[in-house]
Amino acid sequence: MTTDTFEKERLLPHRLPLVRVLVAIGGIYLAQSLVGGITFHGVPAVLRERGIALDKIGLVSLAMLPWALKFLWAPSIERYRLHGREGRRSRRIVLLGELCGAASLMALAFIGPSPTLWLFTALAMVALFSATVDIAADAFAVEQLSEENRGWGNTAQVGGAYLGGVLGAGLFLILVPTAGWETACLLSAGTIILFALPFVFGPEPVAAPVDSAHKPSLRYAFGRSEVRIGILMTLLFEAGVRLASGMGGPFLIDRGVSLEMLGLINGVGGVATGVAGTALGGLLVRVSGAGPAVILAAVGQAVALSLYAVAAFLPEAPVSVLIGISLLKVFAMAVGFVTLYALLMGLSSLRQAGVDFTLFQCADATMAALAGYGGGMLASIFGYGLCFAIAASLGLAAVFALPALLKQLPDMSGTVR
Repeated sequence: MTTDTFEKERLLPHRLPLVRVLVAIGGIYLAQSLVGGITFHGVPAVLRERGIALDKIGLVSLAMLPWALKFLWAPSIERYRLHGREGRRSRRIVLLGELCGAASLMALAFIGPSPTLWLFTALAMVALFSATVDIAADAFAVEQLSEENRGWGNTAQVGGAYLGGVLGAGLFLILVPTAGWETACLLSAGTIILFALPFVFGPEPVAAPVDSAHKPSLRYAFGRSEVRIGILMTLLFEAGVRLASGMGGPFLIDRGVSLEMLGLINGVGGVATGVAGTALGGLLVRVSGAGPAVILAAVGQAVALSLYAVAAFLPEAPVSVLIGISLLKVFAMAVGFVTLYALLMGLSSLRQAGVDFTLFQCADATMAALAGYGGGMLASIFGYGLCFAIAASLGLAAVFALPALLKQLPDMSGTVR
């Protein structure tokens, strides 16, 4: 055994049984993504149904900026998480963050669905606490998932994320017209707490080893080529789908789909296609490896976005066809998330998993915020057709660029990361 291999083995944490890990991270990602579903899909659809202009709806995406900026405080959170005398402090961070996030959602219930500064502030506070929770939860996942189990781990992550997104984009939209805005927000706050419980009250290894000589930092992260390439890959991979994603709900609303029907589409349809997509993504990673799986997923996303663009230019396109294409995009995105994040986990350092993986997620969140706002502006000025056509072009560009970036990744077998 080489010195590097020995050092890598020394840094590996004591891992829990896979089932416990999957339940814990699946629940926490469901809770986290419920917030994203409400912000990216639920609130925009409600605002559009009430006649709010598309450019103002696009501003909602900017409330997600804490997810794009969390790398700024990730080193501090990671140092606190790693260097507790009693062991890892992941659960403590998650508990406090989820309680504060739920309180912010409760405040949103009494603010009301209008594009005011208070609405954006409440959404930003929910995002701030959720983003901080993500740092600890992601580090836990990177540490606890061995290479051969990352596909299944990411399936649980993304599956939980899609179920949470469905609750935020589906059940939330059903509750708003039937039970009221306040009830929908309060029930969402309770759901966040409920699904965080398996993580908060689950076990975490007490004696997991720590490289005490290393201080988690951004400098160390950016000094690694794996991190730099991973960030670029994330931006390219997500640009197209993020540009189209925020306008999907308003597009269907403007084509005659009711708010209740959109809730059912995002709910029932989203669950089925999202779960199927995560399962396929996990299988692709298991069979072909993360790199080839990412390329296949990029092709699927480009196809779905191209169909979306064509449909947007056809005013006579049946609503059923539009719904089918929308669900196909959800399926492709689910496959994409599983494969991409399985790859990014492998690029994260065991010395500071919470920092490295956070940088990848921040790149994704930055693209989501900017593309979400840009999509609103493009759709408002030029129409949905051009917005989705640009998204499809970005998806095709990723298909051609990603293989070259994968070739630049170093061989990390037997090295300390």
